[in-house]
Amino acid sequence: MSSRKFPLRPAHPERNCWGCDKYCPAGEMACGNGSDRTQHPVEMFGDDWDTWGLDPVLPPTTAAADKPRFVIPIAPARD
Repeated sequence: MSSRKFPLRPAHPERNCWGCDKYCPAGEMACGNGSDRTQHPVEMFGDDWDTWGLDPVLPPTTAAADKPRFVIPIAPARD
């Protein structure tokens, strides 16, 4: 069983609890997820909430790659 697709911008997010996959009506929470409903991210962070923190990790620049690295010499194994 797969979970439901999470809506990015629901029309009326204040009508549901978003704390679990049940998406219960705000006045009839069945999961026991506390005494108050969990808000949808669009209510807390605004319409662009789904684009936050998605910057790609860029490879190091050539200037950083050209710097010498500190290398710890390892002594040869003794017989």
